[in-house]
Amino acid sequence: MYTPEHYKQSDRNTILSFLKENSFGILINQVNGKPWATHIPLELDKDEDGKDVLVGHIAKTNPQAKNLENSNEVLCIFNGPHSYISSSWYNEEEVPTWDYIAVHVYGQLTILSEEELMDAMHKLVNKYEKKSKKPISLNNMSEKTLKQIKGVVGFKISIDDLQATYKLSQTRPEDHTTIISELEDVDNAGAKEIAKEIKKMDLK
Repeated sequence: MYTPEHYKQSDRNTILSFLKENSFGILINQVNGKPWATHIPLELDKDEDGKDVLVGHIAKTNPQAKNLENSNEVLCIFNGPHSYISSSWYNEEEVPTWDYIAVHVYGQLTILSEEELMDAMHKLVNKYEKKSKKPISLNNMSEKTLKQIKGVVGFKISIDDLQATYKLSQTRPEDHTTIISELEDVDNAGAKEIAKEIKKMDLK
């Protein structure tokens, strides 16, 4: 991913925290010589050696699944908040732009065993059911229902290369007060989140 130096986020803990909070990503590999992408949860976890990995699964009927093999390199893309930045918010004339946060992860893929896949499924469901009014558990589901898991292939991806762009108007610090104020007035959740991120950056 092309990232100008002033927008590059290099702090690993910051990036890993982002991955935990924005775990719905895009898995990309090659299918018959063409790029193929699937939008899925990709959960940050640790492998048996304590190394950071992403864990996910896709349907076996997905053409992408037939091209997932051990040691294949894949790309995972994660998008965070983003917003249009009007140059009317600047003190000096300039073109408008877009602020955003995005992370790319490159790594080697390893297919999970059936036992490992079931463990990953339990972790996934338990994580997101915590906020449910009536949380469910795979432990309480019938064997008939759980047989659906045989229709997916699970995998983990080593995190070999982390690339993160945090484009937060770093080149216009003199305009941050106005930019933040204008973003907070925009009726859009992404704009408000970008305002928060600029504030956090300014406090460092």
